[in-house]
Amino acid sequence: MNSRVRAIITTLGLIITGVMLTLVLQYFLSRSMVELTSEYQAVVLTNGQTFFGKLERRGWSDPVLTDVHYVHRQVNPETRQIAAVTLRKAGNEWHEPDRMILNGNHIVFIEPVKPGSRVAKLIEELR
Repeated sequence: MNSRVRAIITTLGLIITGVMLTLVLQYFLSRSMVELTSEYQAVVLTNGQTFFGKLERRGWSDPVLTDVHYVHRQVNPETRQIAAVTLRKAGNEWHEPDRMILNGNHIVFIEPVKPGSRVAKLIEELR
């Protein structure tokens, strides 16, 4: 076997080893994440906004939130006080979004929405 063939075999071996190590590492990292068993999750972002929905691709750099709901505050223009707080379902905006693709770096924390909670009941009412 000449040196060129040996170099090609060595390079292929290193590439295959790298791919295998990456897959094993990804498997163990995904297994170490806490499993969210609730149907809906609350996602709090660095700008203070909170969205409720079904979180997919958690642990990725761009997780996806579907069936999105958010808190809407109506302010009284005269007093500048919050007049009403409601939960709204995303999708009725002009661009009619069906999901949110989030920047994973801007997620502060994720919490499960308990099935009997007030938020869960409001989401059910909006269906």
